[in-house]
Amino acid sequence: MYPGSKDITALGKYLRKLGLDELPQLINIIRGEMSLVGPRPEIPEIVSSYTSREKERLKVPPGLTGLWQVSPYRKEPIHHHLEYDLEYIDKSSPLYDLKIVVKTLMWFWKGLTTS
Repeated sequence: MYPGSKDITALGKYLRKLGLDELPQLINIIRGEMSLVGPRPEIPEIVSSYTSREKERLKVPPGLTGLWQVSPYRKEPIHHHLEYDLEYIDKSSPLYDLKIVVKTLMWFWKGLTTS
């Protein structure tokens, strides 16, 4: 499905707007397959074209939220997320993760209060 797709119900659009469509991924976090914060999972077709620098993002578990998701530029084309993912990996620390989680919660709260 793509943005604006007729396959998305009104409820689905609302859940997507609030970011609640991501909640099932909490199961993957509990299983240890994902992290709360990290690069978003990537599709194999894109990974196969990564440069050696871009392959660095595969060294950390994928996350439910990340630097790109909370950046003011998250509406940019999807290929820009790689730079944010690599920046996250370079700066990664528990405090940096906390900062991203707080920004994610603020974004979520803003979505709740403006809906």
